[in-house]
Amino acid sequence: MSSAAFSARNGFAYGLMGLPLAFVALPLYVLLPHHYATTLGVPLAVLGQILLGARLFDGLIDPLLGRWGDALFARSTRAVLGVAAMAAVLMALGFWGLFFPATRQHVLLWAAALLVLTYTAYSTLGVLHQSWAALLGGDEAQRSRLVGWREGLGLVGVVVASVAPTLLGLPTTVLLLALCLALGWLAWTRAVGPQPQRQAVHRAALWQPFANPAFRRLLAVFLLNGIASAVPATLVLFFVQDRLQAAEALQPLFLATYFACAALSIPLWLRLVPRWGLARTWLVGMGVAVAAFVCASLLGAGDSVAFLTVCAASGMALGTDLALPGALLAGIVQRSDRQTAGLYFGWWNFATKLNLALAAGLALPLLAWLGYTPGAQDAGALHALTAIYCLLPCVLKLAAAGALYLLIIRSKDSL
Repeated sequence: MSSAAFSARNGFAYGLMGLPLAFVALPLYVLLPHHYATTLGVPLAVLGQILLGARLFDGLIDPLLGRWGDALFARSTRAVLGVAAMAAVLMALGFWGLFFPATRQHVLLWAAALLVLTYTAYSTLGVLHQSWAALLGGDEAQRSRLVGWREGLGLVGVVVASVAPTLLGLPTTVLLLALCLALGWLAWTRAVGPQPQRQAVHRAALWQPFANPAFRRLLAVFLLNGIASAVPATLVLFFVQDRLQAAEALQPLFLATYFACAALSIPLWLRLVPRWGLARTWLVGMGVAVAAFVCASLLGAGDSVAFLTVCAASGMALGTDLALPGALLAGIVQRSDRQTAGLYFGWWNFATKLNLALAAGLALPLLAWLGYTPGAQDAGALHALTAIYCLLPCVLKLAAAGALYLLIIRSKDSL
């Protein structure tokens, strides 16, 4: 593959689709539970189970989408982009329907159905977009640079999606998503594409990636680390509202600081990759995250300025979570059967969704069981919120760091 595939121009053209895709990643998990609980009165425990069920259902079809993606890449990039256009339309419609339900009498059924639609469209786009970059090949630095463009622009989308509902209102946010999807698709059509992949005579088994020990090790680390990151993302607005008792107007500032620092940190982390390698750089990011959430556990009412610092530090750590694991996976795909790149990313996306689903499906009911409800101010409820928001992620991050060191960094056949 020519160097043009890894140029800044092509990185932007390819990566721009990451911006609208980000609307349905973390922002939806941050905004939707708070919106349904406070505006529509949906109980946290019920909402958590709906998010868990919809995400698991959607995740189960990711490997099928991945295998379908492999068949599309075997035909042509034009076929890939055609399916991507249809998925983008469905994603925009589903996002609109989630925040503007047609019925409040059956709002839970409506939410479940629209979550499945939105996530399926999102998954189709995501698998095709990730596979596109992996099939371009490249060394560690080139792969991390291309993934960095995708995730960096994705973080711009996260910031926009986090602050737009407050600053512009939900109707304008939906229109903005539709516009960004259109622009992202148009830019993608002008990006350097991979060569058509020769399609195997027999379709690959759905579980074929798990025969690769390098993939199994990386996926185990990714799962542990992903749950650790998803728990605070799901609970941040509750922590800000009840533990910090911060003004509602500050919520967009906290979210923007978190995601903006993640985006700005990606180029800095990528500069360390040639020196330290992808895995060791990721390990340092995990350490930064643990330090940030330990500090967050010490905060109380009125500590808004200190929490901005926590948001900045944890955002920097998020930069490694977004840019580096995907580059590690692209390396595995490059050294394995490139004809099954979609299958690898299908299972990878399933793991991503499982992380978010477990965070919402376990953390929200656990908080309810411990006596916390939105708006609670008694000491027991606030201690429970602090423990689940701050300390549980630290335990999971440390477990992920240990797994990263033992399974990948010290492994004889390093990724």
